[in-house]
Amino acid sequence: MLRLSNPTLRMLSKSWPLLVAMTLLGAGLGLLFARTQRRIYQAKTLIEVDLRVQPVVGKAPGLREEGNMGYFGSREFYETQLRIITSDRVLGRVVRDVGLQHDRDFLADEDSVATVDDATEVLRRRTVVELVKGSRLLSIGFEDTDPKRASRLCESIANTYVSQNLEKTVAATSDAVIWLNGQVDHFSKVLHDSENALYAFKEDNKLPSTSINESSNMIRIEMEASTKALDDLRRRHDALAARHQQITGAVERVRKDHPRELPSSELLASGHLQFLRQRYEQALSERSELIGQNKGENHMDMQRAKRRATEAREAMIAELVSIREASARDLAAVGTQVASEEARLTGARGRAMQLNMKEIEYHRLERTRDQTEKLYVMLLERMKEADLARMMNVNEIRIVDLPIEPKKPIRPRVPLLIGVGTALGLLMGMAFAFLRELVDSTIKTQEDVEQRLSLTPLGLLPRMDAGEVAKQRRGRKERREKELPVELLVHSDPRGSFAETVRAVRTNILFMNPDHPYRSLLVTSAVPSEGKTTVACSIAIALAQGGERVCLVDCDLRRPKLHKVFGQPGDVGVTTVTVGEAKIEDVAKPTAIENLWCVTSGAIPPNPADLLQSERFKKFFAELSSRFDRLVIDSPPVAAVTDAAVLSTIVEGTILVIRSFRTTQALCKQGIRALQSVDAKIVGVVLNAVDFGSLEYKYYHYRKEGYGSPGSSDSKPEAAASAS
Repeated sequence: MLRLSNPTLRMLSKSWPLLVAMTLLGAGLGLLFARTQRRIYQAKTLIEVDLRVQPVVGKAPGLREEGNMGYFGSREFYETQLRIITSDRVLGRVVRDVGLQHDRDFLADEDSVATVDDATEVLRRRTVVELVKGSRLLSIGFEDTDPKRASRLCESIANTYVSQNLEKTVAATSDAVIWLNGQVDHFSKVLHDSENALYAFKEDNKLPSTSINESSNMIRIEMEASTKALDDLRRRHDALAARHQQITGAVERVRKDHPRELPSSELLASGHLQFLRQRYEQALSERSELIGQNKGENHMDMQRAKRRATEAREAMIAELVSIREASARDLAAVGTQVASEEARLTGARGRAMQLNMKEIEYHRLERTRDQTEKLYVMLLERMKEADLARMMNVNEIRIVDLPIEPKKPIRPRVPLLIGVGTALGLLMGMAFAFLRELVDSTIKTQEDVEQRLSLTPLGLLPRMDAGEVAKQRRGRKERREKELPVELLVHSDPRGSFAETVRAVRTNILFMNPDHPYRSLLVTSAVPSEGKTTVACSIAIALAQGGERVCLVDCDLRRPKLHKVFGQPGDVGVTTVTVGEAKIEDVAKPTAIENLWCVTSGAIPPNPADLLQSERFKKFFAELSSRFDRLVIDSPPVAAVTDAAVLSTIVEGTILVIRSFRTTQALCKQGIRALQSVDAKIVGVVLNAVDFGSLEYKYYHYRKEGYGSPGSSDSKPEAAASAS
């Protein structure tokens, strides 16, 4: 048979009797329910709703034209029509026209005395109205126990709905014409008043008959011209001010007898000033020549040259003063022009602000006039359309197919009810199965180890109790005078199924790290009674049978057991060597099994955890490791005490033993967290006491899991593991 690797399928396979029973029960109840129902017939008719023939507002945007309504608007319209068909106005009229309130057969489930409202409610419950997807068609169906009455009432509902819609359309167009006439008269007067208000505003504010924007543009052009002229005048004023300041400085320098420091611009602009400075230069030159001729200051020629220089300097001063006065007059004139231009610009800005205020009011009046005119034109057009619609009397709703008498009932649907009952029964069975699986959180399979614990499964050891061990031993030809304990079953029955599974675990351990094999292994469990002592003894025996020197050390200093298994004294062992009362040679005793030595626990100390953390124990462990190829250490449960966590820090690998079908996921994770908190190297998990007869395992052979196959390939593995 195929292996069910999916946990859900395995869970369902375990509960198949419940699933079958619930499925059959659901199918039977569905059939029984179908047999008890009355036969119901349904007649149908199709109605077309074409909004494009709506004449009242056919050209008006945004109203009931389907092209302008959009998807949701169109959907809303058709949903409204569905509600109208089942309204009291339509169905009540059908009841009164046909006289259904007096039809006893139609009102079979009602009281003997029924009103129009009662009959209308019965009619509504049996009427089914729906929109045909992707079309403008409405489907009206009516259900009844009498097929003829169903056809007759379905046609009556359709005819009443069509005639009621026509009456509504005629009434709506008549009311629209009356209302539109009043609105046209009102807006005609409002338009006349708005035009008169606009004309009066232009008269009061002396605005031109052209657009007010032209006046605004004229003022804007005037402001731009004034701004440009003002900028030019200010630049000229700044230039004249600079020249006036320069001339004033020149006058002061000449007065201080520095005629040569005249501005070159003034010399170039005035020829007379150039002539005076030349005369001054000539007088100074003559004076220098006279000084060179050794003539004194009182010499007549010296006095004449000095006088000519003084006259030239005074003439230059007078000329510069005249130029300065002319510059001052020009500066004052330009300043006057600047002030005048600034006043002109300020006035233009004031007129612009006033015009802006008038423009706001003007545009407000103009908008009012334009909006009123648009409303007036629109109302006038719609009044003409409504008047035309009133005369045409067109209906947008018509009957496409008349109902025919149904031949087959639509209810009860026997196959559907049976299918629903079957599905409900199956779902209920699955729900019960899932609930039972959720309540059970124990670790059962290797998939549980990988998925729930995220650890590597090293192998499966079959469940082993006293009766099964005896049965397995009786099945072998070999006879022994003294039966060995179950922990030594690998040695006493090396060809049995249990020994095969242990050797598979040994192989997996060796292949976990082939380059650097684990020389020291700690065997522990999360909680007591998981079978860790049996697993430790079995692994140690399997390693010894492989030709390696193996030492099995009992570090369970709280409840030791190896001395009983191997029949050795328990008073000398790990504790006596650690405290220095014995040597390794005294405690490492060979067993009856070749290549296997055993170190018992010794006397039980009051503080096992402190003893295992001591340097003496570490030294003892290191020396013991150097003397043997492999060390296999049995320890207490890791979740109960800290002994195993302490030992995991000095060994090369830790094997976690889990008893299948009993140890819960929470307890396993608690033990894993205790090991991970000290950075222990967890080699993997040995799943102990597996029941291969359970549904989790009976669908595939033990050989396919890679752990060996006891006996022939067609037989299931024998049970062969026991708890410590």
